[in-house]
This record gives sequence, structure tokens and C-alpha cells, in this order.
Amino acid sequence: QLQLVESGGGLVQPGGSLRLSCAASGFTLDYYAIGWFRQSPGKEREGVSCISGGSNSTDYVDSVKDRFTISRDNTKNTVYLQMNNLKPEDTAVYYCAAGFMRLCVFQAANEYDYWGQGTQVTVSL
Repeated sequence: QLQLVESGGGLVQPGGSLRLSCAASGFTLDYYAIGWFRQSPGKEREGVSCISGGSNSTDYVDSVKDRFTISRDNTKNTVYLQMNNLKPEDTAVYYCAAGFMRLCVFQAANEYDYWGQGTQVTVSL
């Protein structure tokens, strides 16, 4: 069974940090593009970041550049999203997704085939 499981969410104060993990089972992530998406109540799902398979090139939405870093550890079949200097507007459910594409595109959620169940990130005092 192909599965992605996110973890690492929680409650953090503004300016704090969290590291989200996206662990795969049933398939290897090495050559898959992995995207991170988020959705908060009343808002559309937003692509946040992605990392390409093979080349490991990365991309970010402007609002998280210089604060978030996506990386992968193929030995652990896991992709990470390090989130620093968190802001209240980062509050959302964060999802990871896997898609087979040469260069990742974080804006195109329909290009991703496998999705995790999501993990809640809340940034608040």
C-alpha cells in the first residue's frame, strides 16, 4: 500500500521553528517530486514548496522564501520541511504529496498522485 505520513506539526509562538516530516511507505521517494501544500479554514489550498526527484532542485512560494527549507533523506525515505521564523499566517494544515515529474511544480497540485493526511501547524502566542 502506497502511503505518505506527515508529522512534526504543533503549536509554536511567532518566530519559532518546526520541522515537518513526510515519510513514505510502499514506494521509494528517490525519483519522485515531493510537494508541500497547506490549507487554512476558508482559504484555498496553497502550494508552499517542492523538491524534484533526482536533481533535488527546490522551489518555494515567495511568502516562505528564506524562512522554509525543503530537503530529502533518501536513506530514510523521508522529505522534510524546516520552517523558521514562523508567522501567524503560516497557520494551516500542511500536506505532502508525491508526483512523478522531472522538475517539481509546487503550484500544480493536480500533478501529484499520492497525498498524506496532513499535520496541523498553529502559530500563535
